[in-house]
Amino acid sequence: MNGPASPRLRQVQCLDSRGLHRMAYWEWGDPANARVLVCVHGLARQGRDFDTLAADLCGHYRVVCPDVVGRGKSDWLDDAMAYAFPTYIADMVTLLARLDAAQVDWVGTSMGGLIGLGVAALRGSPLRRLVLNDVGPSIEPQSLVRIGTYLGAPLRWRSLDEAADALWEISRSFGPHTREQWLALTRPQLAVDGEGFKPHYDPAIAVPFRAITPALAHAGEAAMWSAYDGLKLPVLLLRGAESDLLSKATAQAMTERGPKARLVEFAGVGHAPTLVQPEQRQAVREFLLEG
Repeated sequence: MNGPASPRLRQVQCLDSRGLHRMAYWEWGDPANARVLVCVHGLARQGRDFDTLAADLCGHYRVVCPDVVGRGKSDWLDDAMAYAFPTYIADMVTLLARLDAAQVDWVGTSMGGLIGLGVAALRGSPLRRLVLNDVGPSIEPQSLVRIGTYLGAPLRWRSLDEAADALWEISRSFGPHTREQWLALTRPQLAVDGEGFKPHYDPAIAVPFRAITPALAHAGEAAMWSAYDGLKLPVLLLRGAESDLLSKATAQAMTERGPKARLVEFAGVGHAPTLVQPEQRQAVREFLLEG
């Protein structure tokens, strides 16, 4: 039997240009609860990133944490260039139809926040409240360079501890974590590979990432600002005070235009807060449950 620390793994079929693919999602709490929270992870992560937050909130919500296609337990796509926001947003719309909720709250870290922004901007969107975790319409170029140094690289580790150490080297910006916390975040990041481990995601997710040109980035930024400015729902913006992806200027602009997000910053953290630490979870909890 699944307890509060053991989410249910489910799947939903989604349409793409070459057929169907399965998107896995982790479900916490009462499946009959009409109050639904969707939590969506960053570019190279997966839905179990939200285990601590989901366990914290599953008494109030049916918490759903998808593995975005190409990650975790979800299928890999035949067309690498389909690893892009139109696919991700369409998949989430399919998921929302499966959940059959009249209203949905959303927590999105990095890429997951931009997916949530895209869903929230759709006419008739069921999103009620939106948490954007260290992401906004403008992405700092140096962060993309940093991510590009490891995304899709052929990696293999002999043990969980070796993998945890290697992943920590590229994730120090997540801020302080105990070894136990970091191992809990690392385990779902790994896929068994013989007697060792490899990253849980399709290396091809790096193909469209590396194809981004300055012109495409500029057009995408303009589209994201337009979507953000049109939002009519309450928005909480979380920022690691040392983030190299969400600048202080962009965060400030997001508090002054569109939905005028409420900004909370966390000292000693870069990109991105993992929502494991108590003060981070408290900020999310207070925002979601006040309405």
